[in-house]
Amino acid sequence: MIMGNKIYTIGREFGSGGKEIGEKLAQRLGIQLYDRELLQHAAKESGFCEEIFENHDEKPTNSFLYSLVMDTYSVGGYTTSPFLDMPLNHKVFLAQFETIKKIAAAESCVIVGRCADYALSENPDCINIFIHADLETRIKRVSQRMNLTENKAKDIIQKKDKQRASYYNYYTSKRWGDSGSYHMTLDSGKLGVDGCVELILKYREILDAGKNS
Repeated sequence: MIMGNKIYTIGREFGSGGKEIGEKLAQRLGIQLYDRELLQHAAKESGFCEEIFENHDEKPTNSFLYSLVMDTYSVGGYTTSPFLDMPLNHKVFLAQFETIKKIAAAESCVIVGRCADYALSENPDCINIFIHADLETRIKRVSQRMNLTENKAKDIIQKKDKQRASYYNYYTSKRWGDSGSYHMTLDSGKLGVDGCVELILKYREILDAGKNS
């Protein structure tokens, strides 16, 4: 597989500042950030309306043997029988899966969430990052950002984290937030947003130096 684009995937606990870190990283590198933009691309590629992707975005599912479908699904096969026979939420996931791979093949970029690290597991130029922070830091960030009480912010954080973990653990062979699932896990509560960005850039610099030595 020929790869040359520099890709950064960011998994994140809710309220950890993962998207902001992704935005600043993309800005520093002069590359595109894909978050909800992925939904637009996937909708265009698959022919589904964007609202369908919005409704299923990083939402866990209940009953589906994912590995069985991946064995029968062929790339670009939006009109093949296995794909047409799938429940809608699985079609949505696979459409996003293929869109992520196409974007990574076309350009250097930062991709937030949506199991992008799993979709690009065979890409040697992809760095997978997970951003976390202590609960107190996240509660303060969410309550300020969303103008909520701290108790309400805590409830939302717990719900969102559970949702993201269920989605990730279901569709991938890894565990959400487990350090073994990523190249880097960074504590934004300790490092701050800018500190996380600097460490990611340094990590890429060291990797590139190792390849060129």
